[in-house]
Amino acid sequence: MAASRDFLTAHFGYTQAAAADGFAKLTREDAAVDIVLLRRGTEVLPAEQRDQRAGGLILAFTVSDLADHAERLHRAGVPLTMPLREEPWGERLFQVTDPNGVVLQLVEWA
Repeated sequence: MAASRDFLTAHFGYTQAAAADGFAKLTREDAAVDIVLLRRGTEVLPAEQRDQRAGGLILAFTVSDLADHAERLHRAGVPLTMPLREEPWGERLFQVTDPNGVVLQLVEWA
């Protein structure tokens, strides 16, 4: 949880709005939603969900100046886990992955 929090605050402009043991709420003034991170095993979750991982989860952010974001992250030492590409339907995107395996996708519409 802490590694994901640190990644999002360092590279995506989020700030920590609230925190407790095993919990962090991240926010951005310009974001439509906040991100809540919970440590695996925390008792706030139902028992059957406590040890699940975020497999298959992609957090997608629509941005302007996609190439600038790719360059900024590259300069910060963040590897692109899916290189910048353009899909036939006009979506330009790339992906990075946080230390816990959460995929963050940045998207710009051509």
